[in-house]
Amino acid sequence: MAPKPGILDARSWHFPAEGLAFLEELKANNSRDWFAQNKATYERAVKRPAAVFCSLVESELANLTGRKHTSKVFRIHRDVRFSKDKTPYNVHLHISFLPVQPEGTPPAWHFGLGLEKLSLGAGTFAFDKPVLEAYRSRVGGAEGVRLGDLLSTLRRDGVRIGEPELKRVPAGFESDHPSGDLLRRKGLSAWIDIDDPSVATETGIVTSCAESFRRLKPVFDWLLAL
Repeated sequence: MAPKPGILDARSWHFPAEGLAFLEELKANNSRDWFAQNKATYERAVKRPAAVFCSLVESELANLTGRKHTSKVFRIHRDVRFSKDKTPYNVHLHISFLPVQPEGTPPAWHFGLGLEKLSLGAGTFAFDKPVLEAYRSRVGGAEGVRLGDLLSTLRRDGVRIGEPELKRVPAGFESDHPSGDLLRRKGLSAWIDIDDPSVATETGIVTSCAESFRRLKPVFDWLLAL
């Protein structure tokens, strides 16, 4: 069935190629003066398409999870306060999607469009303290085996799992704990990387992203239960 007039069709929508071209030029001209002169292109080719993409993906995620989602497009301006790299702008587009819930910090879905790859993820970069305690309690027991098996299956399917942040198993657990890899984590995320970022400019990118998120949903569901 064709979409009603005025309603975007997720199956045919795509990012404009001009957006990736803008990011390429920004990498070569990463200055406030250049950005000011080309801000209209940024608004037209990156910012506004990102807003449309968010609306379409929010709908896809609602269908996938049964939960309403909200989105956050990260600023193109870099925080350079504590960085040796003082270039003022990011040369990528990062978006996070979060399920709406009354309290707590749920796991998120992530979209990253750069000049070298497109990445789709699910998970939490850093657990809040109560969630970290709940996570360690679960993976310290039999549930850790189930999560380890799940992550191993995803790895075999080409999914990238974020690396543990700690060098040692935290206090309170045996140093050779069978779920030591999981216990050394302060967050958990799983990623599907696509080496050709131009796929974002192809028809059907929204439905392709939704399918990737479907593959990552077991991680999202496990973390959502914390």
